Amino acid sequence: MSLLDEHTRRLSGQRMSGRWCGCIQALAVLAAVGLVAACGGGNHSAAAPAAGPAGTLAAASGGSGCGHPAAPGSVTYTLQSGGHARAVIVHVPVNYSGKTKVPLVLNLHGSESNAQAQEVFSGMDATSDADGFIVAYPQALIPDAGGYDWNIPGVPLLGGQNPPANAANDVTFLTGLVRSLEARYCVSTSRVYATGMSGGGRMVSQLACDASQTFAAVAPVAGLRFPSPCPAVRPVPVIAFHGTADAVDPFEGNGQAYWTYSVPQAAQRWAAKDACQAATPRAVHGNGYLLTEYDGCTANTAVELYAVGDEGHEWPGGPTMPSAITKELGPQSDAVNANALMWAFFEAHPLPAG
Repeated sequence: MSLLDEHTRRLSGQRMSGRWCGCIQALAVLAAVGLVAACGGGNHSAAAPAAGPAGTLAAASGGSGCGHPAAPGSVTYTLQSGGHARAVIVHVPVNYSGKTKVPLVLNLHGSESNAQAQEVFSGMDATSDADGFIVAYPQALIPDAGGYDWNIPGVPLLGGQNPPANAANDVTFLTGLVRSLEARYCVSTSRVYATGMSGGGRMVSQLACDASQTFAAVAPVAGLRFPSPCPAVRPVPVIAFHGTADAVDPFEGNGQAYWTYSVPQAAQRWAAKDACQAATPRAVHGNGYLLTEYDGCTANTAVELYAVGDEGHEWPGGPTMPSAITKELGPQSDAVNANALMWAFFEAHPLPAG
């Protein structure tokens, strides 16, 4: 039994508490059986693929994985990081040859969730297949209500408690994971990106500061923050998505201890960090969304925020979730397709040479 299989077994068999509990249990079951209906005009596959046989992902060797074949589909790996056993689902796109370098996207789950649930919730495997990039779903390690939380430096967990003193260093884990995947697969090192939901979005915001030479651009969903301090050594392109009816991480801030200032303020702070020239950003009103664009940023970077009207704590344009999920997290919207928009943004912002 793989590490993720064991986690899913435990998740399905125990009683959980908290706002995410019923929905995360439902997501875990959905992920296991692959039953998620598509939405958004057929932009997503109708079923989420189950992860294939488990394997061990070796520590980074410094070499390239080009020339090594790999079957398309999802596989679960375990790997060691800082003395901890970690887990990740890796989805290899169709038509992957192992000879041509492809981009890599890390996709991080939210608090009290897991990697398998995020694979379903975001529906990104279909985007990976369509656009030819590898997507990896790493799993956090701090147990919480049947799922797992990320250890974000200096940031309290859901409920306000601090991470355990012996919690794994997730910045180290995620940057090391990238190197291990580069050694296993034919990855373009200048086109490595990160996205994540909620707590995963907050973790991704941290990666933009702490690992700006690894991740070319980031796309937090329902989780954009501006860490302080932010030791990024280069301007980092940021695209973010957030529902205006999000009751878990409110759009206007004033939420839990980790969620004080508003999402627009977070975007504004990133624009200042990236030295964007426009004092007043461009506002683009769409059907069901408002796009705030900061341009004129250093090194041709950009900061973009999609505020999705009347959407809850959801993945914009993602696969249709059952009522057990939307009852807890709020309504979904297909006003924008987060996967398509973030991928276009990623393509436009590779890591600068040198």
